[in-house]
Amino acid sequence: MTTARPAAVVVLAAGQGTRMRSATSKMLHAIGGRTVLGHVLAASQGLDPERLVVVVRHAREEVAAEAVARVPAVVIADQDDVPGTGRAVQCALERLDAAAHAVAAGAGTASAGDEVGLEGTVVVVAGDVPLIDPETLAELHAQHVAGGHAATVLTAVVPDATGYGRIVRDEHGRVAGIVEHRDATREQLGIREINSSIYVFDAAVLRGALGRLGQDNAQGEVYLTDVLAIARADGGVVGAVQAASALTVEGVNDRVQLAQLGAELNRRTLTRHMLAGVTIVDPGTTWIDVDVELAQDVTILPGTQLHGATTIGTGSTIGPDTTLTDVEVGEGVTVVRTHGSLAVLGDGASVGPFAYLRPGTHLGAHGKIGTFVETKNVEIGEGSKIPHLTYVGDATIGEGTNIGAGSIFVNYDGVRKHRTSVGSHARTGANNKFVAPVT
Repeated sequence: MTTARPAAVVVLAAGQGTRMRSATSKMLHAIGGRTVLGHVLAASQGLDPERLVVVVRHAREEVAAEAVARVPAVVIADQDDVPGTGRAVQCALERLDAAAHAVAAGAGTASAGDEVGLEGTVVVVAGDVPLIDPETLAELHAQHVAGGHAATVLTAVVPDATGYGRIVRDEHGRVAGIVEHRDATREQLGIREINSSIYVFDAAVLRGALGRLGQDNAQGEVYLTDVLAIARADGGVVGAVQAASALTVEGVNDRVQLAQLGAELNRRTLTRHMLAGVTIVDPGTTWIDVDVELAQDVTILPGTQLHGATTIGTGSTIGPDTTLTDVEVGEGVTVVRTHGSLAVLGDGASVGPFAYLRPGTHLGAHGKIGTFVETKNVEIGEGSKIPHLTYVGDATIGEGTNIGAGSIFVNYDGVRKHRTSVGSHARTGANNKFVAPVT
């Protein structure tokens, strides 16, 4: 049977990624504010699957932890020493079948000896394709279901197919199978339509074919790609959906590809914001993470980087040469040549140039943090100003107050931090040192 939503999405994240030349799994390298695996998990969740499984092996603990952090209900499946994507999917399906049997047994519809397994469609996604999107996966799944296919593969046409598995079609243009680069004939090496390593299978077809896979190939691996040829030989229909862009299904194998896909992801992110009413003066020097939220009529000036969960309100201008990470910016705010993290800026506030906003900075509406000012763990009331050459740490400043130039809030006695409190409508002179605790 098939269902409107996938019975499962299986994300393959067991690879070692040796070409990254890194102690960190390639799944955990980041672009656009998320790990490579995080992007794939986000796209997979867009299908609303009944189960989401991540297959792990190399850097097992770290990869599994990232998967759980992103999707708490994720199922972790461990691949054993048998190499290959076919074995990885088999390990995942065994975990899913065991879970299905346990549910059936709990409901009293199956006993210990009954063969109860997952039913429906199974989507398989490589864990190293960070530009895959929910829309592409949804289209692949929809065409699989509509066509009553045994298996459906997502393909792409590339100018240079070196290293990729080739899509082999019969005389009628239907998918006959997939041949890996090392096993391809001279004629097959000329094929430019490649396998993306993203598929939809009928669970029963997948289960039956996986049990018949061998390792008789150039790499001695259990190829998942062989499932398609088996399904076709058994009389099933194997479909194919071509991705609109080859970059959508390109995997990360080294740091060059990581940078290239990062740049493409950033281009797509900037385009999305500009079409929604954001002015980005110089896209070539602007980097914005995928989870950043920008309201209409925000202006981003050159050399700006916005990271994490940063939000910018309507009519605010950010930059030039500004980096904000997890900063909440209100409406009509100006932030110039500033570095900030975990800060909140009220409506109409002004910051910079050359300001450093450390975590815990809260600037009230129409307040000012000026030139060469550093703040940390500070509450600054509405309309208050810290204009120049000042350090304010662990302090509360009321409304309408002005802190004179060259002030230092001395918050650390060598053992403990202490707070300073300045009331509303106060005026402090230049070059003062407030040795906390002081009011």
